[in-house]
Amino acid sequence: MKATRDAIDAAAAFKSPSVICFTGYSARNPDDPKSKHIDLEKGAKNCVAGFKQVVAYAEQKGVTLCLEMLNSREDTHPMKGHPGYQGDHTDYCIDIIKQVGSPRLKLLFDIYHVQVMDGDLVRRVRQLHEYIGHVHTAGNPGRGELDGNQEIQFAPVMRALVEVGYTGYVGHEFIPTRDALEGLREAITVCDV
Repeated sequence: MKATRDAIDAAAAFKSPSVICFTGYSARNPDDPKSKHIDLEKGAKNCVAGFKQVVAYAEQKGVTLCLEMLNSREDTHPMKGHPGYQGDHTDYCIDIIKQVGSPRLKLLFDIYHVQVMDGDLVRRVRQLHEYIGHVHTAGNPGRGELDGNQEIQFAPVMRALVEVGYTGYVGHEFIPTRDALEGLREAITVCDV
């Protein structure tokens, strides 16, 4: 909990609106996703209890904790997927957020990870907008640039975010496969609706 409080303090000091947080791994040995797993219901209970211990501090500091849903399917590279990760479905993370019941715990809607695990991006944005605290982008497949080589159509997702009143940040988190600055320019252009 000290690390989370320190992160909240740092965010408040730098006037950052949020801190990214995670559920952790359901695999008892995170280095071996095939190892025995913690029951998801028990894992959710542990997360709820832990977040309830720190969310009041986040409320005091005016910082929002953004729970990131990560995919557990992609296993070719540690930056592309997280086999054994507990919070690997949007609904699972939303359930934890609802149980904690604080406006200072929101979902980090990572478009890449949500697409890999759950899909239906525009509908999810519309259904979950009140819980979205931050957004990340990356192309799928491969977590590359937001270009014509991947399946996600970012303009409709961005329009849905605008329609539901999202005013937070959109972080570009792709793994460059070519000139990184050019990829970033392209991502900004694609997402500027």
